Amino acid sequence: MRSKLLATAAGLAAVGGLSLAPSAHAEVEPGGWTSVSPSFNVQERGCGRVDNLTFTLTCSTASGDQRAERRYATYSGGTRQFEGYFRITSMGGTRISLKQTFNDSAPGPYFMLAAERGGRLYAVHGGTTLSNAGTVGATVRVNTVHQVGNEHRTYVNGSLKHSYDSPDGSFYDKFGAYRTSSGNGPATVVWSNVKFWRK
Repeated sequence: MRSKLLATAAGLAAVGGLSLAPSAHAEVEPGGWTSVSPSFNVQERGCGRVDNLTFTLTCSTASGDQRAERRYATYSGGTRQFEGYFRITSMGGTRISLKQTFNDSAPGPYFMLAAERGGRLYAVHGGTTLSNAGTVGATVRVNTVHQVGNEHRTYVNGSLKHSYDSPDGSFYDKFGAYRTSSGNGPATVVWSNVKFWRK
């Protein structure tokens, strides 16, 4: 009987399009977080295309500004956490930035998480390998915790993989698909369950 009920519930969820999403609380470094919903702008440049949370670079161009991203509102001070799940559905190119923490005071990219063809996830500045979990079809959870003026930490699938000193100033979050200076498309990335907190 119990198995029949579980099967029925699963079937209803599938029919209704319900998502068995993670619960709405901070996944890493718990305690004292307040959920926030910052505004964002969609950025499409070059061969970049955005369709809700699907981000595509349609060309193999290895020069120019090729991007498909969401750019979120600027923040200053305090501690911010980003969480999102990405799935690379195709990667004909390589070295595509997935998530950025952008320094609006410098200005310029402060932290960039990118993927190479084959699944290597790495920090663009410094080249540190964070994980090999970014293979085509795999769903990967990314959290960044940013203590402005102190430290920026990146978690992959719940494990701390990268720490980086942070200056003071104003910053913002971006995610999607963006050609790095040494990369090229085509590529398609689907993001889901994106959340933000502050404390």
